Amino acid sequence: MKVHARRLIPLLVALGIALCPVPEGLASYSWYFFAIFTGCITMLITDAFPGAVSGLICVSLAAVLAPWALFSPEQMAAPGFKVHQQAFQWAVSGFSNSVVWMILGAFILARGYAVTGLGRRIALWLVKTMGHHSLSLGYAVMLADLVLAPATPSNTARSGGILFPIIDNLPPLFDSYPNSPSRRRIGTYLMWTSLASCCVSCTLFMTAISSNLLAVERVTHITGITIGWSEWFIAAAPAGIIMALLTPLMGYVFCRPEVTAGHEVAEWAREELGRMGRIRREEIVLTVLIVGALLLWIFGGRYIEPAMVGLVVGAIMLMTGIISWNDVLEYKAAWSTFFWFAMLIALASGLDQVGFISWFGERFGHCIQSWSPLQAVLLITIVFFVLHYFFAGATTQVIALLPAFLAAAHYIPGIDMHFLILMLVPTIGIMGILTPYGTGPSPVYFGSGYIPSGQGWRLGAIFGGIYLVLWLVIGMPWIGWLCGAL
Repeated sequence: MKVHARRLIPLLVALGIALCPVPEGLASYSWYFFAIFTGCITMLITDAFPGAVSGLICVSLAAVLAPWALFSPEQMAAPGFKVHQQAFQWAVSGFSNSVVWMILGAFILARGYAVTGLGRRIALWLVKTMGHHSLSLGYAVMLADLVLAPATPSNTARSGGILFPIIDNLPPLFDSYPNSPSRRRIGTYLMWTSLASCCVSCTLFMTAISSNLLAVERVTHITGITIGWSEWFIAAAPAGIIMALLTPLMGYVFCRPEVTAGHEVAEWAREELGRMGRIRREEIVLTVLIVGALLLWIFGGRYIEPAMVGLVVGAIMLMTGIISWNDVLEYKAAWSTFFWFAMLIALASGLDQVGFISWFGERFGHCIQSWSPLQAVLLITIVFFVLHYFFAGATTQVIALLPAFLAAAHYIPGIDMHFLILMLVPTIGIMGILTPYGTGPSPVYFGSGYIPSGQGWRLGAIFGGIYLVLWLVIGMPWIGWLCGAL
């Protein structure tokens, strides 16, 4: 699709909704804000603009049109109410949210992996240790992602930026090349295993992808329920660990490499480690800081705000010279995500502020209120997972669907919201495997030339189906028991 067409579609969608009759029970200003919000979601889906730009356009538009699309006539008639001042405060409200600062702090931690070379050293060491057999090499790839994931909230930076360049060097050692039949020798297996492992780690750790943190913020805002790092991990661990252990084996079965053994990869990794030299002071200090950050995220919630952990550790990294301020400034992905998520949080809070979420939740809730609580949790989880086929990345789906599903669930008698949340939100990671656009690193791996499009769609459906079944069969009883819902 041409660029100008992609940019025209969101405008037409927004105008089309705005010109439709306002639904019964909904105020006109709520409907107009929903039109702007839907235009933003369409921008993200069609990739009309970069995510941060889409957010800025729509927040600015809603703020300018605030008398008609953000505030009710009663609010504007209140004594001393200055509409445009209030609109500006709403537009920048996302920057006061702790989640965007937690994301920025964690990005600074992730920057340390790249600058010091610690991430590359970990991956190469695992390849050297486990690279003598194709299956064990797959496990080395999986373990490398798991080790980096807890302190790397950008799965694109982690998998696409740190691991992919290493993995991309491995297939040619076995005469396996992209865009040729030789890719089946080992290239397809390694690339797919790395992508699938990344999706599993995003389910296992709350801080493995920024969309998880955004979802937790939305959950707290809508329901008042706060999910901590340790609670997330405990809930996801039984199913997530089994998925992680099965992923390289599943890859070995469904895209079996023609080469099953060899010493070339291990020797290459050994040579690369030799070129890196002995572990440096910066890497040791960074390891200590990352372990400290994880311990504080897990156990320090009573003493320090989680968002402060990343900022404090980032400050120490700057003070000790592990990274420089220029390293932080040059990390465009961090600043883009920081700005983008602040805009999205403002838009999402606006949708709730104008009353659209409560209105939609009530309507949807009445349609499903005859379901039993267990049926509701099961079906909502499945529907939320499958609908990822229609979204490019998890962030758009979190903003567009999660609030509506949570609002609707309130109208189901007897439902345990804590149970539903812990069932629903961690699937943000594993659903990324479904499509070539399902998660940040997907275009990197599909663009490598080792995963043909047709094979990628088939593998996505197979792995996604297996992951979902494991999540329901293992995760549902476990989480239900944790919440006292089963």
